[in-house]
Amino acid sequence: MLLRGVRVVELGQNIAGPFASLILADLGADVIKVERPGLGDDARRWGPPFWEGEGSMFHYLNRNKRSVAVDIKDPDDLGRLLDLIGTADVFVHNMRPGAADQAGLGAAALTARFPRLVYGAMGAFGRAGPLNRRPGYELLMQAFAGIMSVTGMPGGPPVRAGTSVNDLGTGMWCAIGVLAALFARERTGRGAVIDTSLLETAVTWTGISAAAYQASGEEPQPLGTGHPQVKPMGVYHTQDGPLVIAAGNDRLWARLAAALGRPEYAQDPRFVDNAARVGNRDVLDAFINDSVAAMTRAQVTALLEEAGVPCAPLHTIPEALAHEQTRALGIVQEPPGEHPFRQVGLPISVDGQRPPIRTAAPGLGADTGEVFGGLGAKEAS
Repeated sequence: MLLRGVRVVELGQNIAGPFASLILADLGADVIKVERPGLGDDARRWGPPFWEGEGSMFHYLNRNKRSVAVDIKDPDDLGRLLDLIGTADVFVHNMRPGAADQAGLGAAALTARFPRLVYGAMGAFGRAGPLNRRPGYELLMQAFAGIMSVTGMPGGPPVRAGTSVNDLGTGMWCAIGVLAALFARERTGRGAVIDTSLLETAVTWTGISAAAYQASGEEPQPLGTGHPQVKPMGVYHTQDGPLVIAAGNDRLWARLAAALGRPEYAQDPRFVDNAARVGNRDVLDAFINDSVAAMTRAQVTALLEEAGVPCAPLHTIPEALAHEQTRALGIVQEPPGEHPFRQVGLPISVDGQRPPIRTAAPGLGADTGEVFGGLGAKEAS
């Protein structure tokens, strides 16, 4: 495993912090999750649904980790935690703004004491600015950064993206920064401080819309399932269900037009190039919907696949997980144990092998004695 021998101490809860260390854990790092005695990570209680008494989200975000129970307000416990951090390569947290400094776990204090430490901090509004001390959640950031303003149907109410894109993205950016800092440490011998936040992640996800605004001066609007700069690309309705069609260039558009019985549309001034198609999106969408309305989804799929036009059925989550292509990739895994909880693995493979789920999410404080009883040794991951 790529990160064998790397120790990570995570003082995180909910999603962003645990997801950052989950990436590192799946890659082989020894991740020690620090939790409050008796309470632990809030996500243990987020549900239903629950699996063996704890939230399904917690199980997903905390596999391949060990758990220790530490009261950071207790001087003795804090001293033990600092000793533990001294054995680590990486410390990551998503504590509320200012809490790390108050506890003596801020970046300046820890990196001065441990110069080789890679320190990863995830906040809500970021490390600077008038709002940097405010807490934040996924939905707040989707609203604040403008994501919800371009999500949903035209003229409809604001809509939350269906997954926690900012929480997960913030954890991912932190992990990327940590990996880069570990690589740089091999040359410099010194660690680094990695800062990221939900707001910075959310603004980054709006980058394409922001670029369109800068170029045109026009405020981006929600387009449902359509793409603001590429046509035809979106959901179309067959006799028995929706289907996504993605003809992202002139060559694919010509193939689609021919497959739907109107080859001349490839040269029609309304549709001759992408800019024309974007400008006539309503007429174009009406043509495609009318063309596929009397056919089944399977018929349209077969027709377009034969023509070489990218398309896909609009699956539910169960359908996507059960599909033979998903199964062939082996991305849905289960940890060892008597009652395994099947979950989605890391979306990368190393030399053809996907990093395995080695252990299920730990019980609260399950490894406290083992970890603090052998502080000098790193786990052989």
